[in-house]
Amino acid sequence: MNHSDQKSITAFQHLVPDEILDSIESQGYLCNGRFLALNSYENRVYQIGIEESPSIIAKFYRPKRWSDEAIMEEHLLTLELEKSEIPVVAPLINQYGETLHHYGHYRFALYPQKGGRTPELDNPQHLEIIGRFLARIHLHGEQSDFQYRPSLNIEQFGIEPSQYLLKNRLIPMELESAYSNLMNDLIPKIQHRFDLAGNVKNIRLHGDCHPSNILWRDGIPHIVDFDDARTGPAIQDLWMFLSGDRQYQTIRLADLLEGYTQFRDFNPRELHLIEALRTLRMIHYAAWLAKRASDPAFQLAFPWFYTARYWDDHILSLKEQSSALDNPPLIWD
Repeated sequence: MNHSDQKSITAFQHLVPDEILDSIESQGYLCNGRFLALNSYENRVYQIGIEESPSIIAKFYRPKRWSDEAIMEEHLLTLELEKSEIPVVAPLINQYGETLHHYGHYRFALYPQKGGRTPELDNPQHLEIIGRFLARIHLHGEQSDFQYRPSLNIEQFGIEPSQYLLKNRLIPMELESAYSNLMNDLIPKIQHRFDLAGNVKNIRLHGDCHPSNILWRDGIPHIVDFDDARTGPAIQDLWMFLSGDRQYQTIRLADLLEGYTQFRDFNPRELHLIEALRTLRMIHYAAWLAKRASDPAFQLAFPWFYTARYWDDHILSLKEQSSALDNPPLIWD
């Protein structure tokens, strides 16, 4: 890592209010001094008060995670979706037609503030409406490809993260063998699920479409935070709405696909991927936390990560996933 990169990382980790407000005002806004840090640990996200105007949201990007080109692909996707009257929250465009801004060591984007609540996942109408809008996003997403954003695959979400944890001795010594053996069990099972799904179509996705990234307001789900947009199977944007026992998940899946299939066909072979993708997310999440361990914000927000109890629970959850991968996929009638 060169000196410039290290300075950017240090500045990001110690971002202070004056720098936040100066960055916003560099884009022609007059801040009223009010700001609120929002729950985001990969980037830094703030609600900023603006004189005689509604508040805006400022997202400061973590250095070295995405290139400028990859960030712009996310911005362009959401702007295109917004133009198609899909309720996503797209970045604000400045007078020069720009959405990605630079100030000092920082890269940031500005967004309109949107209020709302998380959807009710046991409400069939909510899930049907979400399904419709996700189908419309996917219809648009399959029209072209990302050039700078990665695809969702076993290597990057399973093999590389688990090897990172083991090679850097980030797992308690007494649990290393159990974790390594578990990975030797899980990765082939995940691969088998991908093999059963076959040659499914990979498209541009939201990538991290969990309920907290849906702001429900006036009967419409406003879909936010495309920061993890990538290429992958359509089911990636659907499975995170499915939890609980098999019967409950089956009912919720039917609700989602009732809306989804009104706009786009769904390949039922992708149902083989649900537990595989859930397992990959869990493996990747643990390594993601480990890679951010030096960030002061993470140390405050995730103190439990540094305990043996976390790894005990993580390994137990992965063992449960191993059993889930042995079960047949959900059925969609």
